[in-house]
Amino acid sequence: MKVYEKTIEILRLEAAAIENVAAKIGRAAVEMAVELLLNCAGKAVVTGVGKSGVIAQKIAQTMTSTGTPAIFVHPSDAMHGGLGILANGDVVLALSNSGETEELLAMLPAIARRDVAVISIVGNANSTLAKASDVVLEISIDKEACPLDLAPTSSTTAALALGDAIAMTLMEAKGLTESDFAVNHPAGRLGRRLTVRVADIMQENPAVAPSAGWMEVVKGISTYSLGAVNVVDANGKLLGVVTDGDLRRTIERTAPNELATLTAESMMTADPITTSSETLAFEAMHVMEDRTSQISVLPVVDDGKCVGLVRLHDIVRSGI
Repeated sequence: MKVYEKTIEILRLEAAAIENVAAKIGRAAVEMAVELLLNCAGKAVVTGVGKSGVIAQKIAQTMTSTGTPAIFVHPSDAMHGGLGILANGDVVLALSNSGETEELLAMLPAIARRDVAVISIVGNANSTLAKASDVVLEISIDKEACPLDLAPTSSTTAALALGDAIAMTLMEAKGLTESDFAVNHPAGRLGRRLTVRVADIMQENPAVAPSAGWMEVVKGISTYSLGAVNVVDANGKLLGVVTDGDLRRTIERTAPNELATLTAESMMTADPITTSSETLAFEAMHVMEDRTSQISVLPVVDDGKCVGLVRLHDIVRSGI
């Protein structure tokens, strides 16, 4: 067997299944399903058995993380008390390729006694589940990607893709912003990129006066161990920044008998690029990196006053 060729063939079969669903699914059904979920006064209760159950869990998690409260309930658990989670005003999203899954069908009478809408994602629009639903989203496929046409593959891929599409449509319709998204994703690299601000990781302001001699600049760089010092006037206004590189280069080109005349002002980079304490650290990192000549430190300025220094090292260490 040619392993690579077979793998690519299966990928294309699954991709074709999604394309097929996109071409055939009804406009009215999609719009009604989205409208029901968008106007839902409660939550979406997503359910399914077996492989469809796994896909249902993923859809529920995606909805919840993107602004549409949802919960997965297994049909077996539902029939033994789990249905208590289902309240009037909720929307049920049921997944079953055949539409004849016994555990799902057993739930239908209990669901019917509640004031809830039922949306089904099924492969058979004439199935029992479909007939009991308010909205039917048909995802019939020509063939599973399984060589025996038995294992749920293309059908579950199509269901997952449709669930993602609905979740993303709802997210856009609700006007979810990056800030809203970050509230639901506070952990991990994604969360840190959307929540960690310069104020959270910046260093204490390592500042010297413009008249400070080169030895005082050296002392400042050594004391704070930040590789740079800010040069500020008596009112705290930033005038420039002296990095250890600036210091080395200035001393190298200065005659020994003239070292005593060196000042922070004479060796600083005037009007340096700055950031503010409320800037996202991820954005500050791009300010430092997206340049022809990269920089490793940024003075932090708020309301015209220098308040600190942030290093590229600090941002990387934060896990962004």
